[in-house]
Amino acid sequence: MNITVIGSINMDIVTTVEKHPVTGETVTGWGTVYLPGGKGANQAVATYLAGGNVSMVGAIGNDIFANDLIENLENIGLNTKYILHKNTNSGLAFITVNSQGDNNIILSQGANGELAIKDIKQMEAVFNKTDILLLQNEIPWETTEFSIEEAHRKGVKVVFNPAPASNVNKESFSKVDILVLNESEASVFTNMKVENVSQAKKAMCKLLELGIKEVIVTLGVNGSLYANEDGTTIYTPSFKVPVLDTTAAGDTFIGAFVSTISKNLSIKNSLEFATAAAALAVTKKGAQTSIPNRDAINKFLESKNETYSNVN
Repeated sequence: MNITVIGSINMDIVTTVEKHPVTGETVTGWGTVYLPGGKGANQAVATYLAGGNVSMVGAIGNDIFANDLIENLENIGLNTKYILHKNTNSGLAFITVNSQGDNNIILSQGANGELAIKDIKQMEAVFNKTDILLLQNEIPWETTEFSIEEAHRKGVKVVFNPAPASNVNKESFSKVDILVLNESEASVFTNMKVENVSQAKKAMCKLLELGIKEVIVTLGVNGSLYANEDGTTIYTPSFKVPVLDTTAAGDTFIGAFVSTISKNLSIKNSLEFATAAAALAVTKKGAQTSIPNRDAINKFLESKNETYSNVN
């Protein structure tokens, strides 16, 4: 299957700290690195490395980061002919990672904020060649909404990760096949507290009422929960691994899961595969630099003696 990702492309400026600063506080950083990121690009890379056939649609600027961003995606192996150049800065993410591996992120949209509906309309051929469309919420919502509606109209399976959870029209959820979100995002869209599996189940019922076919709520160290319109619910525990950096763990989970859709795996095995990918991602620093490939994921699962199907 052909998978298209429409989304953000950022340069992540990552500083390691002992603890995140509170308002008005200055803390000393232990070092800063520049790493390619952006939820769209991260999920595209994760899908590709896990075995998916992926094209990336997005925008970069005219600054010093632009060439590095596109060359990185090309070197990984992604189709980048649908990446546009805008007369502005590239998207930037200012990230601090504390000693426990948890991160805080500030986004500067840059070129991502200029990816417009007219740009997507000029790429109609993309939809004609796409079986699965993967979207996030780091480009203008009207562009994402148009993409959802266009894909739905053409019978393309839509996977949507509404992150960050702002400026989203929930009426579009009825055109989404698979919604993937974390506990905080689930809380926003349901106005319910979501901090554990029990609360996630209640929130997912409310989300399914909006017309979504399948919902996945990721719960960090507490694993993930899956539910569909037929009433099936699957809980997948997380793997215990040393956590170095949680940046892109969620993106890795989503990309790995999407890569399995065309592999005829059971939902249970797809979720285990995605969970293993996310576990490997948190053991390394950075966003795309931490994303494992399919062989590494399968090897990890074999080492854990889990019952699963290799993704070939």
